[in-house]
Amino acid sequence: MTEYFPDIKGLTTDEVMASKLQHGTNSLDHQKENHFLSALGDIVKEPMFLLLVAAAVIYFISGSLSEGIFMLSAIIIVVSISLFQNSKSRNAIEALKDLTQPKCKAIRGGIVEEIKREEIVIGDYIICEEGTLVPADGIVIRANDFSVNESILTGESFAVSKKESSEDNRIYQGTLVSGGLAISIVDAIGVNTRLGQIGKSIDEIKTQKTPLELQISGFVKKMAIIGIVVFIIVWALNFFRTFSLLDSLLKALTLAMSILPEEIPVAFTTFMALGAWRLMKMGIIVKQTVTVETLGSATVICTDKTGTITENKMSLAKTYVYKTGKEFAFQKDTATGDEKELISMAMWASEPIPFDPMEKAIHEAYSLTHKNDERLSFKMIHEYPLSGKPPMMTHVFGNGGGKRIIAAKGAAEAIIEISNLSDAEKNKILSAADSLSSEGYRVLGVGEAMFAGDKFPEKQQMFSINFTGLVAFYDPPKKNISAVFDAFYNAGISVKIITGDNALTTKTIAHQVGFRGADSSLTGDELVAMNKEQFEESVMNTNIFTRMFPEAKLRIINALKAKGQVVAMTGDGVNDGPALKSAHIGVAMGKKGSEIAKQASSLILVDDDLAKMVDAVAIGRKIYTNLKKAVQYIISIHIPIILTVFIPLILGWVFPNIFSPVHIIFLELIMGPTCSIIYENEPIEKNTMLQKPRPLTSTFFNMKELTTSIIQGLAITAGTLFAYQYSVISGWNEPVTRTMVFITLISANIFLTLVNRSFYYSLFTTLRYKNNLVGLIISATIILTALILIIPVLTNFFGFEAPDMHELLISVIIGFISVIWFEAIKWMKRRA
Repeated sequence: MTEYFPDIKGLTTDEVMASKLQHGTNSLDHQKENHFLSALGDIVKEPMFLLLVAAAVIYFISGSLSEGIFMLSAIIIVVSISLFQNSKSRNAIEALKDLTQPKCKAIRGGIVEEIKREEIVIGDYIICEEGTLVPADGIVIRANDFSVNESILTGESFAVSKKESSEDNRIYQGTLVSGGLAISIVDAIGVNTRLGQIGKSIDEIKTQKTPLELQISGFVKKMAIIGIVVFIIVWALNFFRTFSLLDSLLKALTLAMSILPEEIPVAFTTFMALGAWRLMKMGIIVKQTVTVETLGSATVICTDKTGTITENKMSLAKTYVYKTGKEFAFQKDTATGDEKELISMAMWASEPIPFDPMEKAIHEAYSLTHKNDERLSFKMIHEYPLSGKPPMMTHVFGNGGGKRIIAAKGAAEAIIEISNLSDAEKNKILSAADSLSSEGYRVLGVGEAMFAGDKFPEKQQMFSINFTGLVAFYDPPKKNISAVFDAFYNAGISVKIITGDNALTTKTIAHQVGFRGADSSLTGDELVAMNKEQFEESVMNTNIFTRMFPEAKLRIINALKAKGQVVAMTGDGVNDGPALKSAHIGVAMGKKGSEIAKQASSLILVDDDLAKMVDAVAIGRKIYTNLKKAVQYIISIHIPIILTVFIPLILGWVFPNIFSPVHIIFLELIMGPTCSIIYENEPIEKNTMLQKPRPLTSTFFNMKELTTSIIQGLAITAGTLFAYQYSVISGWNEPVTRTMVFITLISANIFLTLVNRSFYYSLFTTLRYKNNLVGLIISATIILTALILIIPVLTNFFGFEAPDMHELLISVIIGFISVIWFEAIKWMKRRA
């Protein structure tokens, strides 16, 4: 690419480093936030933290120093775990921000390099192309029909033309290149740019609450309100019974701590952030972690053809020369003079610095067939960008000798329409184009215009074109695309192709890859001519849309959404921006995608592989399923904790204070890692991608799932209270009773963790799931519990008594029975 700028060498590596040291980096961060203090501030506002502090203070005031020290230790552990979780989530998001940072082109050492925006330094020569954002302030030194939209700075939405000789030849960071190409020398970066001086940031990742997040937040708030009400009731009952303020406060705090499910919002944040991080490791960049929630609900994938279904490795395969009416298979050594003339005209109609695969193929074919390369002798003097329905583009070149070349290329119909041809001649060319398209080739028409004046027509369609011929490109389907489509179909997701190519080419490729609905198609013009009802019905029943333009793409996305579909759309071009933004999941291509497409999207496929969307949907479904398991576990295990504390207290049983805050916090420290670490790390269940997508609007739990969790919790409660009464009836004292109830609850917690790894497959199946953290967390739980029961100091501290084998066995068996019954439910579900 550097041969087109032989006079611009750019900065050397040493000059780049020197400029960076002197002027700094191209960053708009005015000040770095102290993440540790920010996270710590959020933690100390949490209700559970406040309850722990209150309990510790009461213990110290009442003279219970060992309990107070334990609560302080628990506070430190809880804060440390929360900070660790926050750090993992934040690091995942920071890594995503780094990967989604816009790229730009700079000329350094005579080579055009693609670099991150932050790597630009003062003195760099940057290339700004249509559809990109200007990465730094600079002065235009060369321009081809270049214009920018500066509305981010001025509020005016119209494009402003810029060139080296303009009175205003400056460009500014954050403005959008509306058309053409320019090279500028950077003179301001970072906070010194015009954008930086007014305190704006163009790469800030904004967060917003999703329906699921709102549901979880609402559930936690309701539980907190219940906790406050119960706290007041229990405190009042105890106070008026004993008139001991501190003791009644401790009992009320114990119950309040057992009610508050603070693990749920932590689990949600952890699951989403780590899910985004796992996707990133797979080459799928999620720009906002909330997208992870939506992935599992996708019902329709709208995909482009070129580069998504096909390899995007265009090669010139055939040519049709209008002058002779002959079709040729392209061979560099046997190309005739007429073929060379056609290839030359196609090259002049392409961008001087090609980035489109077809234009790259045209430039390559020109280099192979033309020994006398005229590209360095001519300069583009006017450009008509890709426009019209069907689209076309026109370039005007001139050299120092006054020679002028006006070349146009685009959809064959577009070039034919403005050519000097009879109806019979047009039909002949269209027949040739259809013949090439039916073989799966991408076909472009090429023409040449003559124009003597310097005041060029306002629109390219106003030229009178001499039709030159057709160029046909072959872009083979990707080897894995048939398997990708099958995976989508098996998952209950329909696939629609939306392309700018013609129907014949698209249908041919679709048949080759086993695409469903390959026999029928609609064009963009046909769609926009329909009324709303016809349009929505056609969009639902048709899977191939050809000759599409931005307005039609956007209407398709909106129509699918209106029909209740959850839409994912892939795109790469500037014109895909509105549709990508409108889709529930906008998917940009990492390699061939424009910066505008990447900015409008919510997800980027690094290597342009649609198979990664299957992985993304699978991960999205897995995260949602595992999060649901975690929350159901939390609900199920909280119920017995609440009722085991509440029932003996409220009914005045012989040992009313069976648990104190130290017992509750120990249980909380076990449950937190279980839901946030074990369940987050669970593998995807084998039937996940064989199920229909879940409705996006459905609540997190349906009544059946919530009932299951409540019944599980009540069953465990029955087990703990049975252990309590069994101990009392057996004449055992309070420490033994407390020990048996505690062991029963710990055992039930372990078995619940294992049973709830799947609500469909059996425990024997899930034990074979690869999740090393299950053994680690359960082992840690057993070891900690054993230490409490074996070490006398700890045993006395918790108010326990070391159990004999008989007591231990009874407690474990009760805990096992209170949970294992659910395996019978799962067995019946599998039999149904």
